[in-house]
Amino acid sequence: MNEQSIVYHIPALLEESMAGLNIAPGGTYVDVTFGGGGHSRAIMSHLGKGGRLFGFDQDMDAYANRIDDPRFTFVHGNFAYLKNFLRYYGVEAVDGIIADLGVSFHHFDDAARGFSFRADAPLDMRMNRDGSRRAADLLATLDEEQIADLLYNYGELKQARRMAAAIVKSRTAGVPVATVGRLLEVVRPMVKPAQEKKELAQVFQALRIAVNDELGALRSLLEQSLQVLRPGGRLVVITYHSLEDRMVKNFIKCGNVEGKVEKDFFGRVDVPLKAVNNRVIQPNEEEVERNPRSRSAKLRIAEKV
Repeated sequence: MNEQSIVYHIPALLEESMAGLNIAPGGTYVDVTFGGGGHSRAIMSHLGKGGRLFGFDQDMDAYANRIDDPRFTFVHGNFAYLKNFLRYYGVEAVDGIIADLGVSFHHFDDAARGFSFRADAPLDMRMNRDGSRRAADLLATLDEEQIADLLYNYGELKQARRMAAAIVKSRTAGVPVATVGRLLEVVRPMVKPAQEKKELAQVFQALRIAVNDELGALRSLLEQSLQVLRPGGRLVVITYHSLEDRMVKNFIKCGNVEGKVEKDFFGRVDVPLKAVNNRVIQPNEEEVERNPRSRSAKLRIAEKV
């Protein structure tokens, strides 16, 4: 792994996810969250001359980490459009898909992007800088109920309604909540001091999910994975919060993110995937010590029937 990718991101559960992909040397694989290229480089080390790898990332910053190898193709795009992009490159079916849904170190550490509450900056949070809607735009245009729903549904914050009321009160008074610093001033009175770091992280998580439609994109990815995976192909997903993990768990178990069990005329459950790991895989103590940001990572692996 080169110096650029180490700075950009440290991949979580690397060995476990590679084992989960069950890589065939001549197979075709997709890393839908290329980032620093850590998982992609590990995949490339298992591929032979006939193998292919597509690395997706909607943030053009990741292009600097691309792999100089004819078997690798960097795709500047959102994985929500996985099938269309693969079709553009003449690929109808793949042998494995990996998604590491964690935010790259690069995004948290680049203060100007507004992903972290550690430094003041404009409230941006766009993964794709070409996107039109920033976090500041949401807080300036959504009504109080919509902001409260956003904070509650995506951040699981008990004080969501009070926070929303404070945000709307601030902008009504002519002080828009457009920077990290101003957002912290507005929501801190509703945060428990003992839980400050956790609850502030939940506020920023909620805004980031909304700005980038992360759950909508995940739903699209999961649904399209069934259309592009070959029978026996593997789906490997690493999640970092309960909302994503619940969707992935439901999808593997039931074939849909809602977790609805669907039966045929004879009452048989028709599930297009089978779980490879019956219990969720999490980092061991050694990995967490080496990479504290991997602490909340959960790995689920499924095989297309």
